[in-house]
Amino acid sequence: MIKIGEKLKELRKSEGLTQSEMASILKVSRVNYTRYETDVSRPDYETLVALADYFKISLDELFNRDKSKIY
Repeated sequence: MIKIGEKLKELRKSEGLTQSEMASILKVSRVNYTRYETDVSRPDYETLVALADYFKISLDELFNRDKSKIY
């Protein structure tokens, strides 16, 4: 299972946001957002794109993927 919880927490805290504020931005419940950060649940595709757009990062960066190791 791919885990992005730590990355989400890091990004959220870098913006000075609470889990409730982040959940509101994504239009999900705080409980669901908490599940993303704890890797209990995975965000759907639309939420992943919304996260990458909000933080102005690529999906590769969100998933901590190193492009040099893909090919």
